[in-house]
Amino acid sequence: MQSLLTGAAVSLVFTLFLTPLFIRLFHRLQWGQFIRDDGPVSHHAKRGTATMGGLVFILASVVGYFVGHLTAPRSPVTVTGLLVLLLMIGLGAVGFVDDFLKTRNQRSLGLGGWAKIAGQLLVGTVFALLVLQFPRTAVGAGGRTYSATPATTNISIVRDQWFDGSVLSFTAIFGAVLGVIVFIVWIWLIVASTSNGVNVTDGLDGLATGASIFAIGSYVIIGFWQFNQSCFKTDLTTNIPLCYDVRDPLDLATVAACITGALIGFLWWNTSPAQIFMGDTGSLALGGALAALAVLSRTELLVIFIGGLFVIEPGSVILQRAYFKATRGKRIFLMSPVHHHFELKGWAEITVVVRFWIIAGLLVALGVGLFYLEWLSRAR
Repeated sequence: MQSLLTGAAVSLVFTLFLTPLFIRLFHRLQWGQFIRDDGPVSHHAKRGTATMGGLVFILASVVGYFVGHLTAPRSPVTVTGLLVLLLMIGLGAVGFVDDFLKTRNQRSLGLGGWAKIAGQLLVGTVFALLVLQFPRTAVGAGGRTYSATPATTNISIVRDQWFDGSVLSFTAIFGAVLGVIVFIVWIWLIVASTSNGVNVTDGLDGLATGASIFAIGSYVIIGFWQFNQSCFKTDLTTNIPLCYDVRDPLDLATVAACITGALIGFLWWNTSPAQIFMGDTGSLALGGALAALAVLSRTELLVIFIGGLFVIEPGSVILQRAYFKATRGKRIFLMSPVHHHFELKGWAEITVVVRFWIIAGLLVALGVGLFYLEWLSRAR
């Protein structure tokens, strides 16, 4: 618990007080945001705002995580926590290349669409292969021996078992080798969905940052609850069928707290009028962190609710394009993603942002509520 609180505090202080230094550095390096001409006219004034701010909260999260563990010797660094940071940093690197090409060439296109997807899939493949390694075996609740890798090839909602106790496993359905291949494709889908979802949402000052605070912050609650009900605890007092066989859940809560703390400090400078943007560096990294937390906490499908705003935003783009093609030129929204639609209807940018934060918070509450209701249903 000490590592969680210390790590979150260090990450928050880092971004809150050091972001202005990075803003000046990025301006000196001429890392300014390029604004597309076909976007809302009100956004043209944002041209030149410091971008690649994702570097700040990625660094803050890493520093907070390791400092938190250094101050709590009984809470060692775990492979599970490192895997979250790996996917976050890996996708952040893909976003950084995209941002760097944009600023260097002074245009809205950095990496091509397929090149960006290829980078995401490459990082996702490395992550998928690693999460099936590093088994841990220990005597836990009820004197039973439990063994767990950071993730499994099962499709999970709130745990590897579904509500009726059944298990849907890729290796059981397709065999050992083909099952792992299908699992890698499954990780591709999760990683691409979350990272591109955050990326599309990042169109207004503070919107993606605030929504990510809600989504990633929920894993502090989920991880801490799973730790208290962990199958690896020999002193577990609850019924054994209720326990979670998640690997290192407290460290998942710790890394989630560090990222959340870093985002809260970053939001101070990213809120309207933003002095720095996270860029693709930040949006892809946050999507990666959300994907990793979902996979490693066995809540892969629950992330549809927890990251609900990141489903709605790209969904509006897909719907707009499909309707445009089907009707040969008609549109549902004035502009997509949907946050631009409300801007063009006359809503102030801050109004759109706050109302979308409310939607994000409600969807996160729904996701966490479903997580708890599943436990209650088993307790009866």
